[in-house]
Amino acid sequence: MEDLIPIADLFEAHLTVSELDRAVAFYKDVLGLPLARLFPDRKVAFFWIGAPRRAMLGLWEAGTMPMSISLHVAFQVVLSDLHEAPSRLQKAGIQPRDLAGLPTDEPVVLAWMPAAAVYFRDPDNNLLEFITMLPDPPEPDLGVLSWSDWIRRKTTAV
Repeated sequence: MEDLIPIADLFEAHLTVSELDRAVAFYKDVLGLPLARLFPDRKVAFFWIGAPRRAMLGLWEAGTMPMSISLHVAFQVVLSDLHEAPSRLQKAGIQPRDLAGLPTDEPVVLAWMPAAAVYFRDPDNNLLEFITMLPDPPEPDLGVLSWSDWIRRKTTAV
C-alpha cells in the first residue's frame, strides 16, 4: 500500500498500576526513569525512557483512565506525515480521532509536552496513536487543543 504513514519508532506505552504513588517510586527510584509529568488529580504519571522527548511510559492507577482513552501504543512519525495521517486513515476506511475519541480531520496538540497526535483504532478496537514531538516549549496550562488552534495561538502571539 503506497499511502502508508512511515513509523519511525515506538514512542509510548501505557500500564495500569494498583497504586500510583508506589509505582512512581518504583519506576523513578528503582528503574531510574526521569518523571516527565505527574497528574495527581487524574492519577496518571508519564516517564521519559532514555533521553527526554524520545520515548515515554504512561502509568494509570486502576479505574482512573477516562472512558474515551484506553491503554494504547503510540508510534512516532514525522510532522509532515502526521498532517497527512487523517486523510490517509480515512482513505483506508479508518476514522481518525482526537484525544476525546471524537472524529477529527487534524492532529491535536498535547500542550504539556508539547506533541501533536492523531488517534485511531485497529480492527480489534485497540487504540493506536501517531505522535510527533514539537520543538516548542511546554505550555501545560493549555491542555489539549486542535492543531489549528495551536497554530492560531502561535501566530497571534508573535
